[in-house]
Formats: sequence, structure tokens, C-alpha cells
Amino acid sequence: MASVIDSKGYRECVGIIILNPQRKVFWGQRIGNRDAWQFPQGGVYKHERPEEALYRELREEVGLNADDVRLIAQTNDWLKYDLPKSMIQTNRLPVCIGQKQMWFLLKLKNANTQISLTTTANPEFSGWDWVDYWLPPRRVISFKRKVYREALKEFAPFVFKHFRKNSKNYRK
Repeated sequence: MASVIDSKGYRECVGIIILNPQRKVFWGQRIGNRDAWQFPQGGVYKHERPEEALYRELREEVGLNADDVRLIAQTNDWLKYDLPKSMIQTNRLPVCIGQKQMWFLLKLKNANTQISLTTTANPEFSGWDWVDYWLPPRRVISFKRKVYREALKEFAPFVFKHFRKNSKNYRK
């Protein structure tokens, strides 16, 4: 099933940040590239709400169900990034120039919850780790960094008791 591309050329997607009890976040290693790591994400299908896509992608990419996590927050708006020109496929219609993502912050309900990267025939990730909350924007592919920083900064007050958006607590 194809995901929605809006009139401006942005593919509608969800981004998922999974938090463990130690305030570490799930960081997935993409299949086929040992240096490419990212948060779980995926397209929103036609007639699907972002929250429905969240739970579908959660199951497909990391093997978790809605009852394994608690939804803590979602971004106030879509966060967008543009694809590098070399990645834009102009031979497909509609042309996708980037993604607009609704981000969700989830917390594992149980520290012993089992993550599984093999729930589908075409897994997204080959490995994973729990990492420092602020690490992903420094390690994700460059064109996604701004969106990662925006999502993590928006969610930080839910994770860190004394976080203020304009404080020194935020690390780039």
C-alpha cells in the first residue's frame, strides 16, 4: 500500500521515539548499511490516521504492540525535511521531495519487553541499541538532523524533570 504524498510533494510519515526506564532511546541500525542508524519511522497510508500508522509501524519495525508501550506525547505539528536532490525520483508520480512527519514519544511499560526486528518479511533494521537521548541528532544522516533535534527538544520536558526549551539542558 502506498503512503500519502501531499500537494507540495511531502510524504506523510510517523516518527517513533521509544524510551526505556533509564531514559535511553531505541536506535535502530538500518539493514544493508552498518553506519546508518535511525529511529523507527514509516509512511501513513491513505485513510489511516497518524496514530494508526504509529502502531502499525511499531509492530512491523520493532515487534512491539500498543499494550507494550505508553503514549507520552506527539509533536504539535508535522516536522519536515527535504531529500537531497540526488535522492528525488522524478520518474515517479507524484514526485516526493521530502517527508513531513508526526512524531510520537512512547515509553516501554515493562523493562523486560522483548524487541523483535524480524516480524515482517522485509525488516527495516539489522540491529539496535539503547542510546543517550541526545545522541541521535548527531548520528543520523545529515538531512534528517534538524527534524530529530526538533522532535527531541519538543519531547524533552516529558523526559527530563527540569528541562526548559531554551536552557543549557538541550545539547545539540
